Amino acid sequence: MAKSGHRSGEEAFEVSVEAGNHGDASRLDDDGRPRRTGTMWTASAHIITAVIGAGVLSLAWVMAQLGWGPGLVAMVVFAAISYYTSTLLAECYRSGDPVSGKRNYTYTEAVRAFLGGAKVQFCGVIQYANLVGIAIGYTIAASISMLAIKRADCFHDKGHRSPCRSSSNPYMILFGAVQIIFSQIPDFDQIWWLSIVAAIMSFTYATIGLSLGISQTISHRGFRGTLTGVAAAADITSTQKVWRSLQAFGDISFAYSYAYILIEIQDTIKSPPPSESTVMKRATMVSVATTTVFYMLCGCMGYAAFGDDAPDNLLTGFGFYEPFWLLDVANAAIVVHLVGAYQVFVQPLFAFVETRAAARWPGSRFLSRELRVGPFVFSVFRLTWRTAFVCLTTVVAMLLPFFGDVVGLLGAVSFWPLTVYFPVEMYIAQQGVPRWSTRWVCLQTLSVACFLVSVAGAIGSTAGVIDAVKIHKPFSGY
Repeated sequence: MAKSGHRSGEEAFEVSVEAGNHGDASRLDDDGRPRRTGTMWTASAHIITAVIGAGVLSLAWVMAQLGWGPGLVAMVVFAAISYYTSTLLAECYRSGDPVSGKRNYTYTEAVRAFLGGAKVQFCGVIQYANLVGIAIGYTIAASISMLAIKRADCFHDKGHRSPCRSSSNPYMILFGAVQIIFSQIPDFDQIWWLSIVAAIMSFTYATIGLSLGISQTISHRGFRGTLTGVAAAADITSTQKVWRSLQAFGDISFAYSYAYILIEIQDTIKSPPPSESTVMKRATMVSVATTTVFYMLCGCMGYAAFGDDAPDNLLTGFGFYEPFWLLDVANAAIVVHLVGAYQVFVQPLFAFVETRAAARWPGSRFLSRELRVGPFVFSVFRLTWRTAFVCLTTVVAMLLPFFGDVVGLLGAVSFWPLTVYFPVEMYIAQQGVPRWSTRWVCLQTLSVACFLVSVAGAIGSTAGVIDAVKIHKPFSGY
């Protein structure tokens, strides 16, 4: 456990995702906060909303880089690692007794409770920087899907050889405007309905992508692709093959990333019995199993349909042109899903800033005076700062309008520290696992192996970003 002496220097990274303490005792939990109402199903909806996101659309491209053999193995391994480390992390929601111990409301607070020291600052920087990056990536992905609707209609009317070019900038601005509105929902527990809608949308577009892949595979009368993926040839050098393969690992890790909001999701689950960790483990099992099945199907059928020519975004890369209306439905579902997924990821960041501001200026009417309209709670500070955040991420997205490379880099940079390292270290500290014991050695081996994979993925994705920057003009929308 971290000593109390750590508190003063580490308060900067404390986050609270709940509203203030209010109401009579019968409506409060054991910590004096409003009674939590979440279940395994709402937690699963949050996880699925976070996990089955834009990353699923890049998995056909991932399979093309790695091939049938390494591609399938990589997806299964990443799924197993994500599930296992999530179960370790779920145990860290409470310090001490798993039923009555002190709650850790956020990922960073759990790190403080079990590890303390400079690791708290390191965790906070990585977590919140990654959340900002995801907000940017999802803005890009949503605009690409909105643009794809317009282009699909254009191709249907004018033919597949028509350029049908258009800028994604107006769609990024539109997505940002919608996020400004939804950002006025005050905290994580209040967006459960948005997560359920988003989860339904994720299944919708993943199913459409899967169906189109199956249809195209049947029309080809066989599976395309090779055991080892794209081969080095005239249009791709050996070095590019290596970079793309490494980037593919980054894409897979991004597709399974949600550990950095797991504690925040767990904090929405109603009080025991059963314990929050038990419910969260069940939700994790359901969610990871569900997403893995969808990932395998979408990635494999996309690769079977297009082989080594699979686009980096299955539904917007125009491997499919018809039926155009079905592509429109799929891309509309992606946009709706990303509206919810954006909120799932940024709510912890919003809460971090607002908690810090409330502690710095207690009693300020600028911070505390609120107007409630349905699920939305407006205050001058919340409206000002959250709007500024959404505008900033939108501008950066317009500056860097490429999808696959950003996805790979985000996944690679965040996978090891947030999905593996901190869960492993906190579990070791909580359970008192003896140094150099068999369990300790196995856990550390897993951590080191995942660190090497993250470094390799980051290198490959960085090379991809550099190449993309050379051909994209900032703010051009192309």
